[in-house]
Amino acid sequence: MEYPGTVGELTERLRQGGYLADRGLATALLVSLSLHRPVLIEGEVGVGKTEVAKVLAAIFGRRLIRLQCYEGIDTNQALYEWDYARQMLQIRALSEHQAADERAVDRLFGPKFLLERPLLAAVRAGDQAVLLIDEVDRADDEFEAFLLEVLSDFQISIPEVGTIRAESPPAVILTSNRTRELHDALRRRCLYHWIGYPSAEREVEIVMVREPGAAELLTRKVVAAVHRLRELDLVKPPGVAETIDWVRTLGFLGESDLTVQSAGDTLGAVIKDRDDLDLVTQNLAEIAAGG
Repeated sequence: MEYPGTVGELTERLRQGGYLADRGLATALLVSLSLHRPVLIEGEVGVGKTEVAKVLAAIFGRRLIRLQCYEGIDTNQALYEWDYARQMLQIRALSEHQAADERAVDRLFGPKFLLERPLLAAVRAGDQAVLLIDEVDRADDEFEAFLLEVLSDFQISIPEVGTIRAESPPAVILTSNRTRELHDALRRRCLYHWIGYPSAEREVEIVMVREPGAAELLTRKVVAAVHRLRELDLVKPPGVAETIDWVRTLGFLGESDLTVQSAGDTLGAVIKDRDDLDLVTQNLAEIAAGG
C-alpha cells in the first residue's frame, strides 16, 4: 500500500481527515506505517489519542479494528472464541452414528465455528487494517506480556485449526492514559509519542478543523475558558474533546458568545464530575471572561 513519502504530506492527509497532528506525531506515524512498528501514544485524557487510529484508517481506506482493554480482559476475549451455541446445535443435528465419528466431531472445531476477536481479525486482515489497542494501561501485566508476543510475530496458533499469520502486519496504535506504568519490554517494541494539552492558539486551530462551521470568536472564548478550567484543581480536567463538545453545544443552541449564563447552561458538555461542577460554578464569572 502506498503511503505519503514525507512527513508534510502525511500531516496534510491527516488534516484533510479532520486531525491536526504536530510534526512529531506525523513522523512517528510515517515511520510506523513504513517500517511496520507499533506506536504507543500516551497523554492526557481527551487529547485525541484514540482519534489518531480512527482518522488513519479513514484516510487510507483501512478497516479499523479496536481492542478496548479493561481490568480482567483475557486472551479469549482478545483472540478468538468457539461458538458453543452453534456447536451444540450441530451436535444435536448429528445422528448417533455421526456423533461417534471422530471426523464429524473434529469439524466442530473448524473455521465455521470460530468467532473472531480483535487480534485474530487484525492478523487475518493484515495491512488492510489499523489495529487500535485502546487504554492498554487498564489491562494487567499478564495480558500486556501476551500482547508483546502477538505484536512481535503477528501470528496466532489455534490448536484445532493451525497457525494463522499476517502476510503483512496491520498498522498498530496503542494508547495509554498512564493509570499504571507499562513494562519496558512493550515500550521498547513501540515507537512513542506523548500528546499533551495544546497551546491556546493550537487548540483554536484544532477546534476549527473539527468544527469548520464554528464561529472563531466563540471558539477563542471557549478555548480561553477551558484553559482557565485546567488551571483549577479539578478531578477531571477537560480535554480537547470537551472543548470541541462545548463549542458544538453552544453552536447548536445558537449562542454566539460565551457568557456567564450560556456557560452555566452548558457546563455539562465540559465538566463531568460533581465536585468539579461545584468548584467551577463558584468561579464561573472569571471563567466565562477567559480568566
